[in-house]
Amino acid sequence: MSSDRPIFVLGCPRSGTTLLGLMIHAHPRLAMPPENRFLINAWRRRARFGDLRSEQQRRDLAGLITQKGSKIRDLGLKPAEVERLIVEGPPTMGSAFGIVFREYARNHGKARWGDKRPAYAPEVDVLLRLFPDAQIVHIIRDGRGNVASLKRMPWWYIDSLGSMATWALSEYCMRRDRKRLPKDTFHVVRYENLVADPRAVLQELCEFLDEEFDEAMLEPHKVRDVVPERKTWHQNLSSEVNSSAVESWRTGLEPWELGLMELVLGRALKRNGYELSGAGKRPTPRLVWRYWRTNRELRLVVRQRWAREAAEARRNSHPVAAQLTSRQLELAERG
Repeated sequence: MSSDRPIFVLGCPRSGTTLLGLMIHAHPRLAMPPENRFLINAWRRRARFGDLRSEQQRRDLAGLITQKGSKIRDLGLKPAEVERLIVEGPPTMGSAFGIVFREYARNHGKARWGDKRPAYAPEVDVLLRLFPDAQIVHIIRDGRGNVASLKRMPWWYIDSLGSMATWALSEYCMRRDRKRLPKDTFHVVRYENLVADPRAVLQELCEFLDEEFDEAMLEPHKVRDVVPERKTWHQNLSSEVNSSAVESWRTGLEPWELGLMELVLGRALKRNGYELSGAGKRPTPRLVWRYWRTNRELRLVVRQRWAREAAEARRNSHPVAAQLTSRQLELAERG
């Protein structure tokens, strides 16, 4: 097996993306870097760079990718060297992004690269436009556990209603992608299954990725150096895989939160194999209305962005797809 397709891990924040990313990175052939902030940020500003056949335009893009705040230093890469490689590389935005991940993989002695970020969940169209041969892995967690975990995060400033809507959006994106994408492109991992029987889930994942399963994947705590020390909320990743957090929502949610979630998201929870507890407090009509308003507004923003992206892709003024892997080069040659 010698696939070189990029791998992207995504899902709702606090759904287990970091754990899964570490498991993948533990594989001797696969590299999954710490989270960055350059890809979507640069993509949103792509109009600034125009035709990347211009060396100056590639240099400008490289400067944005490596600027302070992009988190590229968390990858252990030297900005000046990355900028040079981007300037000398293929003149597409996907290639510029892919060069960063490729260099991270090379520094770790890995043959295959990818990226992990929860924020990619509604951005699969963008990922596949940049990396047409990419494989997408979406991890889903019980929404109640997800919201309970988000409540504890010092960096999460969204209220409980927004957290519920965020999980609902991620689940909606997962269903949309699973219906429309080929089976060799999109794969779903259930967090609860991953921590209960990691070997079985990872073997299935490796089959999807066209890779041999490796025992090292069962010990993600041994590659903790991938997660920056400042991210203290990932401390539980320093121990062996366990299912202790699966039922945390039973004490982590207020009765009104549990009642509201099981009412407005009951169908989505059951659809993904999560049984309702019936233990929450029945929400008021006003609370239900506030949730649906939040949910509608969030989904509207994403759908509008999808429509704009699709319209721009049809115009296709400049090529954006990466030209780094064997499949990407083959697609580029076809035009």
